[in-house]
Amino acid sequence: MGTAQVLKARVRTERPRTGIEPDDARLLSEGLSRSLAATYVLYVKTQGFHWNVVGPLFYGLHKLTEEQYRDLEAAADTLAERIRALGHPAPANFADFMKLSPIDETTGHPSTEDMVAALITDHETLATTFRELVAVADKANDVVTADLLTDRINTHEEAAWMLRSIVSA
Repeated sequence: MGTAQVLKARVRTERPRTGIEPDDARLLSEGLSRSLAATYVLYVKTQGFHWNVVGPLFYGLHKLTEEQYRDLEAAADTLAERIRALGHPAPANFADFMKLSPIDETTGHPSTEDMVAALITDHETLATTFRELVAVADKANDVVTADLLTDRINTHEEAAWMLRSIVSA
């Protein structure tokens, strides 16, 4: 097989035989695609805030948002790979992410207070979104997806708590 033929390979929906029914794999992949989209939108938002945070809390928020966007970057990769393991293509462009995400992007340059408030809301949105999808994974007997999402719930709840703690009076 020549290089030209190898380069014609395309991603497609597959039917892995892992004990997860095809309809369940589809539902889980759709939910994971929304989760991936939201994670990616939050990754971009968090990195932008990291670059632009100012004020007396600059150093702490700069460091915290760096930790958070690095975690989100790794999480996006893990979510995409889980979608693929379930046999479905993962969304892979920003237009699709914006259509699928329950999280909106932020435009302009908000105040530090508004940045933190947006991040708190977005982390809580992801925790809620993941919690709902855990129920779908449990029903499908997909312990791998349920475990992945449960871990992410903890991460997002902790991120929201840390951000709330920084701005508490």
